[in-house]
Amino acid sequence: MTEPQRLLLVHAHPDDETITTGGTIAHYVRAGADVTVLTCSLGEEGEVIGETWADLVVDRADQLGGYRILELHRALAALGCNPPRFLGGAGRWRDSGMAGTSAARKPRAFVNADRDEAVGALVTVMRELRPQVVIGYDPEGGYGHPDHQQVHSLVSEAVEVCGTDSYPRAGSPWEVSKFYWTVTGHDQLQSGLAAIDDIPTGWRLPVDGELPSVPESTITTSIDVRGVLDAKRDALRAHATQVTVSPSGREYALSNDIAQPILLDEQYVLVRGTLGADGTGRETDLFAGVLGCASHH
Repeated sequence: MTEPQRLLLVHAHPDDETITTGGTIAHYVRAGADVTVLTCSLGEEGEVIGETWADLVVDRADQLGGYRILELHRALAALGCNPPRFLGGAGRWRDSGMAGTSAARKPRAFVNADRDEAVGALVTVMRELRPQVVIGYDPEGGYGHPDHQQVHSLVSEAVEVCGTDSYPRAGSPWEVSKFYWTVTGHDQLQSGLAAIDDIPTGWRLPVDGELPSVPESTITTSIDVRGVLDAKRDALRAHATQVTVSPSGREYALSNDIAQPILLDEQYVLVRGTLGADGTGRETDLFAGVLGCASHH
């Protein structure tokens, strides 16, 4: 009897799930996997693109977090995914903003979360959903946001203790087979940027090194998302307060108007578990080598 594939992605704010892993989500949903996104804050401290929702920001109505719940639901629906889950329940922890800002000093900021409570909440979800594969961030959190680094730290610990007797009130132990970091490879980013030939008025191309990437040698796994790019674009458009998709559909920009390529592969580093590749190159399936689990490509 093969178990269905179950994938859990832990993200810091609404839109992170689509920007870095949207294609992966859509790919595995279409393959029949049970996919869940667990989001750790509501993104209350975000900036807003355009005038329509501009007054939702922190120093005005402070309603952005609630609106971004709606955007997240729309994005996950576009990807075909389960509705979102929120760590500790929606609104339990607040977006911490960038390092050194007043937002990071607020008691409810995610960076100030009680570690035992936050890890326990993660373990509870993992034991309930029993994912064979979990995705989080690298130590830098991608681009250095404190909430992303907090996700890295908490998820790393939760994956380690989930299969032990720790947190007895959080359910029966569950051993995660594979744990990945979502990353962007340097070569892939450069080729994506090189392919940009026309960008909307007001946008600019990034200067060298402005967008985060990791050395190609560190990447273990690459998921081809060409077949689900339309779903990823629709999900990006759903995060309209945060993301603009170019008319060509090949690029997007955040509120800083820096053009970024919508990449054709989504890349990962396996940090726990055994690589399913045959030794000749990168893995092409997150579930490769997971025993008792229906595998596909």
